[in-house]
Amino acid sequence: MAELRTEEMILNMGPQHPSTHGVLRLVLTLNGEIVEEVKPVLGYLHRCFEKHAEAMTYPQVIPYTDRMDYLNAMSNELAYVLAVEKLLGIEVPERVEYIRVIMAELQRIASHLVAIGTYGNDSGAMTPFLYCFMDREKVLELFEIVCGARMLYNYIWVGGLSHDITPEFITKTKELVKYLRPRMKMINNLLSYNKIFIERTAKIGILPPEVAINAGVSGPTLRGSGVKYDLRKSDPYSIYNKFDFDICVGTGERGVVGDCWNRYIVRAYEIEQSLRIIEQAIDSIPEGDVQSAVPKRVKPVAGESYVRTESPKGELGYYIISDGSLNPYRVKARSPSFCNISVINQISRGHMIADVVMILGSFDIVLGCIDR
Repeated sequence: MAELRTEEMILNMGPQHPSTHGVLRLVLTLNGEIVEEVKPVLGYLHRCFEKHAEAMTYPQVIPYTDRMDYLNAMSNELAYVLAVEKLLGIEVPERVEYIRVIMAELQRIASHLVAIGTYGNDSGAMTPFLYCFMDREKVLELFEIVCGARMLYNYIWVGGLSHDITPEFITKTKELVKYLRPRMKMINNLLSYNKIFIERTAKIGILPPEVAINAGVSGPTLRGSGVKYDLRKSDPYSIYNKFDFDICVGTGERGVVGDCWNRYIVRAYEIEQSLRIIEQAIDSIPEGDVQSAVPKRVKPVAGESYVRTESPKGELGYYIISDGSLNPYRVKARSPSFCNISVINQISRGHMIADVVMILGSFDIVLGCIDR
């Protein structure tokens, strides 16, 4: 029997739409309810981060990095600062490295909790969203203890940190680790292994590993396709080579490798690995002065550097060109969300409109990162 074709319809989803996770516009070409093409239209946020950086001194750029992926400010700062320190040839105290890792992993947990909660909300489950945001508050309280800010920090400085951690921070971080383990089991039972949620996400938006690699996809979106690639192990930076943790990948436990459910579950599993890293770092953190290597003036010689890190969304990199002045000549940010969303058209064809919501949510994008 021949397929019944209707007249093609163009439908705009966004840019003001709750399921686009920001000001993203998706132009859908539809045959009835079936998606034939998805065209993401970017540029509604007008961040202009890279151009702003040219008018700022190197330390002044750090608050701007906070505002790119605003759910991942600590990791944004870390990648940028590492690139500047590479230009300067600075070696920071070991205590600074340990604290940076702790902060980056706490930020990964906070980011993944938002990803899990909002993804549940995309599928119609409100309760997991509330639980995840309740638990994220506990991470933000730790950031507030150490630097006074809850979302945009300017905490990781070139050569060190703005503040040292306190005994209260260490105590509360240990308490958080004990608290989150059973909570994650509860959230998995509530959402991850929920029959309705699995039916909405399993075998939807299958991303083959070769397509993901060719498109420059990274992070949980890549690992959901079964590719065991994590920069913390594949190309270690800072002191990640000192910690014991596993790379989480999609296994097809529910659905098939590379589908929405497997991309989602990688983030849930990674929270446990971040807790393992934090435990090890807290137990072995050395003494030291967190500002002993902070330069009075940041003025690298003419040259260039590139540093990439494993942010919660994927590979985040900064390419910096110095002309020997106090301001960078050029700062280029490699955004994981920008690359990840590039495959949405290829893996959405043949699905229904409601499936596009789940496919987009499985990428865990942030528009400040895309429209940088």
